[in-house]
Amino acid sequence: MLRKLLIMISFVCNIGLSAQVLSNVHIIPQPREMSVAHGTFRITRETFVVTGQKELLSVADYFCKYTTDLLGLSLSARKVKSKEIDSIRKAIVLQNLNNGRVSGGYQLEVTNEGIVIKGNDAAGVFYGVQTLIQLLPVKAGVLADIPLVTIHDEPRFAYRGMHLDVVRHFFPIAYIKRYIDYMALHKMNYFHWHLTDDQGWRIEMKSYPKLTQIGAYRKGEIEGIYPGVYKELPYGGFYTQEEIKEVIAYAAERFITIIPEIDIPGHCMSVLAAYPEFGTVNDASKECALTWGIYNKFNNVLAPKPEVFSFLKGVFSELCSLFPSPYIHVGGDECAVRWWKESEETQSFMRAHRLKNEKELHRYFIHYVQEVVNAKGKTLVGWDEILEGGVSADCVVMNWRKSAQAVKALKNGHQVIVTPSAYTYLNIKESRRQKELGFPGFLPLEKVYDLPILPDSLSDEQKSRVLGGQGCMWTEYVSTPAELEFALFPRMSALAERLWSFDKDWVRFTQKLQTQFDRYDLWGANYSETVFRMLDLEHPYR
Repeated sequence: MLRKLLIMISFVCNIGLSAQVLSNVHIIPQPREMSVAHGTFRITRETFVVTGQKELLSVADYFCKYTTDLLGLSLSARKVKSKEIDSIRKAIVLQNLNNGRVSGGYQLEVTNEGIVIKGNDAAGVFYGVQTLIQLLPVKAGVLADIPLVTIHDEPRFAYRGMHLDVVRHFFPIAYIKRYIDYMALHKMNYFHWHLTDDQGWRIEMKSYPKLTQIGAYRKGEIEGIYPGVYKELPYGGFYTQEEIKEVIAYAAERFITIIPEIDIPGHCMSVLAAYPEFGTVNDASKECALTWGIYNKFNNVLAPKPEVFSFLKGVFSELCSLFPSPYIHVGGDECAVRWWKESEETQSFMRAHRLKNEKELHRYFIHYVQEVVNAKGKTLVGWDEILEGGVSADCVVMNWRKSAQAVKALKNGHQVIVTPSAYTYLNIKESRRQKELGFPGFLPLEKVYDLPILPDSLSDEQKSRVLGGQGCMWTEYVSTPAELEFALFPRMSALAERLWSFDKDWVRFTQKLQTQFDRYDLWGANYSETVFRMLDLEHPYR
């Protein structure tokens, strides 16, 4: 009731509302161009979803499954002869124009005669279907009267991603698919899967079986905010390669590419638990980290040894063969150099290879893996620390620290994916008053919506190398699907609109929230209502 009251107040207090708001068409992310006419087209059980192209049958089936499972409206998909498409009436028609224009662009037209979705490519048809889904009722049993709209839409950025850390807390395959579904419903297209870290190794590697036999399990963890209180709680799990392939195929059907991350040369405690000889100190007592926040406190770095480089070649080669993604994420962040400084063997390696300092050794590791990845036809992605020792311009940089790191990368010739923690780390609490565990600080919805993507200081050429951005979900304090979704929504919706839409309008976005929250209910998703207690505050995060 509180959220409905605040939304009503927002409507009353804002003059000159646009036609799409008045007509109750609430689409997230906001389409580029949209017009609304009087009248509706009713979708019934007799309304077929038709296409003349075989590759769109899976998209048609996707839509039918949504209406059947969530709205109780059973629809059927049909393939017809291409020459018959233009004559079909009272149906939902899907067409791939294959016109070479912006990938993901589409046109959606609803008339008294039916619904037609035309995509620049198959992905565009799928995104048109996502928009149609948002024109459907948000409750089962309600008649599906679709407003007469004409939409011309395309994404602003080619990369619109979400990240998920499954190391600190593990999520089963069934939930990974659900997470991917949430992304698809928001027209997001890259899933960054953080698979290894100090607390566990979550992906089966045929070449190094101990990584999951030993490295996938830890003896306990802390309760409360770090340093917290240690609790003995055997914990672990990993994904088999067959499960990974299953998820890759599931994501591909939703036009989502999965980018795997194996974090090196730091964040490697789980590697050292399985293969202690890979460290600067061969300590057989090493085990997966039992707590968070171990940077510069525990020796978790790989040593520059022949067997380590063989390990890196084997693991990343296997990773490249498993994932069809053009990108492979190497991590590269928070590598504590103190352990290299304390190792005479490491220092001897540096002298032999004329490496002036530990930053250059860090670069040596990254460059080695890059050569492995490039040989497989892939592009290396790393967190912005890979800039510190210098890295070749054909590496993609994710700036998780301040936006200045993105600017630095762009000026050095890199492509950049924008993900500054102050705006995109959705594991940070949404409000100061939340009782849930979380990192210090807070990240309200409006700040996510204000994500700075293209600084004015950049040239047009530099701006062209911003691929897009992503939200990150680290799971130190997120251990269940309900907790994850509470942190995810509605902030993921704000981020999705920021990355897709060409203009931003906070007032317009808040006016769409009531309908969006009803969609969350329809999906069975948990969510936070914090924003509805903050709408009366001007710039509550500033």
